[in-house]
Amino acid sequence: MSADTPRRAPIIAGIVGVAVLALVVLFLVSPKGGESKVTSPLLGNLAPELAGTTLTGEPFNLDSARGQWVLVNFFATWCPPCVAEHPELIKLNESTTSTGLRVVSVAFDDSSANVEKFFADNGGDWPVLTQETGSVALDYGVKGLPESFLIDPAGTVVAKFEGGITAEALQRYVAESTAGAS
Repeated sequence: MSADTPRRAPIIAGIVGVAVLALVVLFLVSPKGGESKVTSPLLGNLAPELAGTTLTGEPFNLDSARGQWVLVNFFATWCPPCVAEHPELIKLNESTTSTGLRVVSVAFDDSSANVEKFFADNGGDWPVLTQETGSVALDYGVKGLPESFLIDPAGTVVAKFEGGITAEALQRYVAESTAGAS
């Protein structure tokens, strides 16, 4: 064994560690295209209560959105997949007039200051709840971030998505659901 071997081991371990970390991050931030619809005990039931004060100080109550499609998105500013999906939420929110879909975000384990800065830096102008959201996450059965719940105009949870969503996939889902209800 050469004298350089003990010095090389930490370098090799570091390189392997960085490579593994890069693969994990790549897996986490790669958009799943809104196709990762999963089961939930909430499906087919009225959505749990969701009420509070938004970042802008306005009151929000999910019941006031009855008659509209609503996407309830649980996220955090420290979550790489949440950051990666944010531009898709912006696209989705901008298409509200054509789809009738409203976005509301619920910050999970994050400070109002971080969320406010995140939205100021990255855009987005839909209701965002930041305070006392832990019990809401429990009511919805959130296991990881990001998670989104699609609620129909009657207030029923019709889909749950884990991982990043895309505006196109959600718009298509709403259009198909609306057409099927006609």
